[in-house]
Amino acid sequence: MTDAFGAGSNGPLTVVVDQTNVPESQRSDLASKTQQALNDASGTSFVSPLQPTQDGDVLVGTVYSSVSPQNKDTTDLVNRLYDHTLPDAASGTDAKGYVTGTTAAQVDFRNIVAERLPLIILVVVGLAFLIVLAVFRGLLVAVKAAVLNVLSIAASYGVVVAVFQWGWGGPALGVHGKVPIESYVPMMMFAIIFGLSMDYEIFLLSRVHEAWLRTGNAEDSVAHALEITARVITCAALIMVSVFAAFIISDNIVVKMLGLGLAVSVLIDATVVRLLMVPAVMTLLGKHAWWTPRWLDRILPHIDTEGAGEKLGALPEPGSPRDK
Repeated sequence: MTDAFGAGSNGPLTVVVDQTNVPESQRSDLASKTQQALNDASGTSFVSPLQPTQDGDVLVGTVYSSVSPQNKDTTDLVNRLYDHTLPDAASGTDAKGYVTGTTAAQVDFRNIVAERLPLIILVVVGLAFLIVLAVFRGLLVAVKAAVLNVLSIAASYGVVVAVFQWGWGGPALGVHGKVPIESYVPMMMFAIIFGLSMDYEIFLLSRVHEAWLRTGNAEDSVAHALEITARVITCAALIMVSVFAAFIISDNIVVKMLGLGLAVSVLIDATVVRLLMVPAVMTLLGKHAWWTPRWLDRILPHIDTEGAGEKLGALPEPGSPRDK
């Protein structure tokens, strides 16, 4: 289609002008003015004549971009038509212009996701931070959990961008050429990956916290927890990586995209982050990892998830032998 009809031929933009509240005497001028504005719009390869519907209340036309639907210039064209071209043409009247069609709908959805994804990430990471803080009562532990979980997600985003948008290693995975990332893929990846990351994080921290309450030795607690959880985390991660990697052989490019992103993220999270970075950071922080300001400790709810408090005792008081 690109060779025969141009790059934008498979992404037509339907332009609609609602002139219901425009007097009959002004409709001809409105149609002429709008047609001229569309013809003069930059980034178009063809603009069809505007045609009124049977009742004459709506004008409908088609605009073709000069580039492919996934190109940034097409997105700019959609936004420019809706924000400037059509409103300027309808100025002085009660007409309202719209840009619709599959490509325009995808641009609208992508804009919504791009606008709200940072808020979604902020809310989810913030809630996870509060939960870890309330359960383990360690300010730096909660900060570390939030930062490292986001790190594994960011790494998987980078791999997806490199393979699909930059074309790195794409042919080996059945991806030929550069492919745009579907709008909802980053949001779905974040939801799934963050859940799995927190699962591994809580599993490891529970064992560290348990040993810390029992011995008061921060470094030995990390080593003990890693010794008894590393195999379990590795086996669980291998299962998830195998499941997600199976989707890479799919012919559906979005399924392939999700499969690769999730498999890489779990692999990075379970190896580099969970079994290397988390123990390293916890060891460097030492007893300070479990420090919480007194005023914050007083307002935090006491959550004993495994009934360990009665059996193992409370955290050592500052200055006590166990605290040293």
